[in-house]
Amino acid sequence: MSTQGERVSPPLPPGPPVRWLTAMESALYGPGGFYVRPGGAGPAGHFRTSVHASPLYAGAVARLLLWVDAELGRPEELDLVDVGAGRGELLAGVLAALPAEVAARVRPYGVERAGRPEGLDGRIRWVSAPPERTRGLLFANEWLDNVPLEIAEGGRYVLVAPDGSESAGGPVDGADLAWLERWWPGPGRAEIGRPRDEAWAAAVATVERGLAVAVDYAHVRGARPPYGTLTGFRAGREVPPVPDGSCDVTAHVALDACASRGAALLTQREALSALGVSGARPPLALASADPAAYVRGLAAAGEAAELTARGGLGDFGWLVQPVGVGPWPGGGGV
Repeated sequence: MSTQGERVSPPLPPGPPVRWLTAMESALYGPGGFYVRPGGAGPAGHFRTSVHASPLYAGAVARLLLWVDAELGRPEELDLVDVGAGRGELLAGVLAALPAEVAARVRPYGVERAGRPEGLDGRIRWVSAPPERTRGLLFANEWLDNVPLEIAEGGRYVLVAPDGSESAGGPVDGADLAWLERWWPGPGRAEIGRPRDEAWAAAVATVERGLAVAVDYAHVRGARPPYGTLTGFRAGREVPPVPDGSCDVTAHVALDACASRGAALLTQREALSALGVSGARPPLALASADPAAYVRGLAAAGEAAELTARGGLGDFGWLVQPVGVGPWPGGGGV
């Protein structure tokens, strides 16, 4: 993804080594941090998410919201909460994809630590935390991978300096050690996902009735990466995870550790298929009957194929948590 012309802020000032959770918090969200500095390009300027890949994604989320709407008995007000909303692209896409009658009842919230983007649809409420007593759909696309966490290696916390150099810290203990023993046992380098579990639990707790969905790079207990997944992104390219504010710093999410009873854990390929996103090509006969429709169908098939590709976006995890409603038909419980 090209972001020529974007100004990269100077790195944060040097300092002593600290644990990774502290370093990530400062680099991403502190003064001058990557995600909150004024004039930044936002996530779309640095990496390609499903939201930016195709409007088919927003259309699928709109159909999921329609399912929630039916489960709630089509209330007068229907909440749509986008956690980690970037520049509001997903909210705008979902509102455009909904039937007018439903869109008129939707209360859209963009949850971000950065300021409200210029030109955002006036219907969208821009807030720093999810609203309480949500009745509708809470959707978090690639949010949890940017919740800061600790890194451990050899039973000790890993310290990091602003230039990215690492050293060994004190022994892992307390709740972090208990998390490792349950969710990431064994030797090697581990990413302690406890802050993500807690952040997701807090987000789900704001939902009074409806559905909470987290979508992210993910792995499960039986297939944890032995060397971890911590990395950086800048201007569409993967770079070393240097916590100086000059790049995104991210790590895949142990979504199985975040899941509560009754949740469904499935791949994006499975979820989008259940929501009607298909990479099937349109019938060849359509090329003669309606050439323009055939071309549109081919384009949609290509976009759907990217969203559901093995080894790519299709392998993302979807954690679907019902709250006071029946299980979503698109996935089984965990």
